[in-house]
Amino acid sequence: MRGARPRPRGIQVIARAAQAMRVLGEARGMSLSDVASAVGLARSTTHRIIVALEREGFVASNGPGGYRLGPSVLLLAEACKVAAIQDLHPYLIRLSQQVHETVDLSILAGESMYFVDQVTAPRRLRAVSAIGVSFPLHCTANGKAVLAAMPPDAVRSLLPARLERLTPATCTSRTSLEKELIEVRRVGIATDREEHTAGICAVGACVKLGTGDLLAISIPLPAGRFYGRENELAAILRKHRSEIVARFSGAFVSS
Repeated sequence: MRGARPRPRGIQVIARAAQAMRVLGEARGMSLSDVASAVGLARSTTHRIIVALEREGFVASNGPGGYRLGPSVLLLAEACKVAAIQDLHPYLIRLSQQVHETVDLSILAGESMYFVDQVTAPRRLRAVSAIGVSFPLHCTANGKAVLAAMPPDAVRSLLPARLERLTPATCTSRTSLEKELIEVRRVGIATDREEHTAGICAVGACVKLGTGDLLAISIPLPAGRFYGRENELAAILRKHRSEIVARFSGAFVSS
């Protein structure tokens, strides 16, 4: 473009290195020639970038002439995850203050949701779970919100063959659960109607980190304060989730 100022060389190098890492992240292993072709750079230029990244642990050898992402990327991903959880905390506070209920933040790890943050409501009767406690996917609002953000094949491979019944309201049919997830994908909000714990209901929404990690924001509350108010809670949670995705574009992506 005429009149456009060229980017400083240092910025160009960083951009090219990021592009090479992005390409490697999309494949289990690539040759130097394949990386050069994918990023549109000369093989010699790509080699210098790869060597520099390998020296810092961001790229590792993947056999003769092949490369993959290195262990330093995992450290960055973990740092991004911690930062994202910290960045979300003020939003959890605002949400809790608006609905006057407890608000939880959980993350998918393996086949369970783990609570990583919580803002408790100043009520005598409230729903509270300890940080670090795990919950199943099939019968919780946060778990179903995350499942709905995944491709159907991934959901089928993640769920156990037998869905455990925890309360009389727990859905133990994989077919019925898959139909429910279709609706969750449509509306963007999952619900728990005393399916995990008798007397406790919840609404939940998923946010996906740029790292690929799946988080869920949920509002658990006593059943007596849930029924008749579920649409209001869902609308408020949906609005807050949209604000988070818009505010942290890049760190969070639409699921």
